[in-house]
Amino acid sequence: MLVMFVGADRTETAINAAQVTFVSSVNEGTRIRFGEGRSVTVTEPIGEVLNSLNQALRPHD
Repeated sequence: MLVMFVGADRTETAINAAQVTFVSSVNEGTRIRFGEGRSVTVTEPIGEVLNSLNQALRPHD
């Protein structure tokens, strides 16, 4: 499931929630890491990012 965020450069960023390996708070917002050393920084606070990722990973009826 894809989740939309706003990147640090103010562009829309789509994230595949199933591929996220680590989330951390940084000065610019929240850094979301994936496998193979890839990452993206988004402007949303870490709590909002975690809620959105968790919601995307929940089974839907």
